[in-house]
Amino acid sequence: MTGTALIIGASSGIGAALAGVLVGEGFDVALVARRKDKLDEVSQRCNEIAGRAAARTYVHDVRNHDEVAVLFERIVQDLGGLDTFVYAAGVLPDIGPDEYDADKDRLILDVNLMGAVAWLDAVAVKFKTQRFGTICGISSIAGDRGRRAYPAYHAAKAGFDTFLESLRNRLHPFKVSVVTIRPGFIDTAMTQGKEGLFWVISAERAARIIAKHIRKRHGIRYVPARWMGVALIIRNIPSFIFRRMDI
Repeated sequence: MTGTALIIGASSGIGAALAGVLVGEGFDVALVARRKDKLDEVSQRCNEIAGRAAARTYVHDVRNHDEVAVLFERIVQDLGGLDTFVYAAGVLPDIGPDEYDADKDRLILDVNLMGAVAWLDAVAVKFKTQRFGTICGISSIAGDRGRRAYPAYHAAKAGFDTFLESLRNRLHPFKVSVVTIRPGFIDTAMTQGKEGLFWVISAERAARIIAKHIRKRHGIRYVPARWMGVALIIRNIPSFIFRRMDI
C-alpha cells in the first residue's frame, strides 16, 4: 500500500508509531506536532525505515486554529496531494479526584476536541472536493461513558466520536471513509504512572492494528478488539449503579 498521509500529533505515542508503520508500507508522511526536537527524531526514524526521505515535519500547536488553513494547504502541496489524514494529538494532565480546574479542562478540550475539529473541517473540504480519502481519528474508550476520573477528557472524546460519526455520514456520498479508533490502555506517556491499568499494549502494536483498519476503511474499531466487550458492558450499566462505581 502506498499513498500520502498527514498525521497530527506525530511526535510521540500512537502518532509517532503509526508514522513508522505507514512509511514502512510505502507512504510519504507529513508529521505535525508542537515539539520540534521530538518531530525530528520521529522523522529520522521514518526515513531509516523507508530507506528514503519519506517524512516531512511541521511545527504546530493544535490550539492555534487560525494556522490550520495555510499550513494544510502547504502540506498538501509539499506532498503532492493527500489521501490519508490521522488526528492523534491528545493530552491528559494529572487531575486529582477532588480537583476542578477550568484551565486544565480547557486545555483538554482544546487539544483533544477543538484542535481536531479545526483540522477535520479543512480535510473534509479537501476530500469531499476530490471525492476520495480516508480520515482516521484516534479517540478512546474513555468517550463511551462519563466516568469519575477525568470529566473533561471523557467529554472531549465523546464529542470527538460524535463529530467523526457526523463526518462519516456527511462524507459517505463522496466516497470518503472516516475511521474512529477507540484504544484501550496503550503504553505511552499519557498512561505513565497511572494505576489499575490492564491489557496494556505497546504503541507499536496499536499502530499496526490501526494501520490495518485504515487500509480496510473500517468504521469504528476498538484497539485491541477485546475492549469492545468491555465497552458494551460499561455502556449498559444503569446510571444508578454506575455513579457508585469507582471507575
